[in-house]
Formats: sequence, C-alpha cells, structure tokens
Amino acid sequence: MKKHTLERTAKDTLQDILLENAHKTIGQNVKKAREQAGLTQAQLSAAIGHKSVSVVSCAEIHHKGQHFNIEHLLKIASVLGIDAKEFFEGVKMKG
Repeated sequence: MKKHTLERTAKDTLQDILLENAHKTIGQNVKKAREQAGLTQAQLSAAIGHKSVSVVSCAEIHHKGQHFNIEHLLKIASVLGIDAKEFFEGVKMKG
C-alpha cells in the first residue's frame, strides 16, 4: 500500500472517530437541554413531529449510530427556546 493511501486511511479513520464523538456529544447536550426544560423524550418527540420516541431516545445515546440531523436540532432548539449552537458545545473536530 502506498504511503499516501495509508495517510489518507488514518486521516479518514480519525475524522470518523471525531464525527462519532461529535454525534455523541450533541446527543448528550440535547438530553441535558431537554431535561432542563422538564420534557420527557416522548414529549420532545411529539413536539418535533415524531409519533415514536425512538428518534430522540436513540439519538441521545447514539444507539446503533443513530444521530440527530440538522432539521431535528433546529426543531428541538425551537421547542426548547434555545439557540441550536448550544448543542455543539464541547464538539471537537480537530485531532
């Protein structure tokens, strides 16, 4: 394998790890904000237009790689009355 390919693979792997950690941090931040607002996962799910609690419950803990997308985050921020940037607190994308 060429050196360039090895470097790219290592970089891609690091970025994948950083992205996964970012998803986990965002999920934790959503959970914290939801709890501070006094909402259950079911209440938040319904407020953002989902019949099932699984979207929120799985994304909060990054279950099976599930994570919030930007639409979720914007809707959640609106429901909670906060700025969506709060969900990104502690997210690091540089290794």
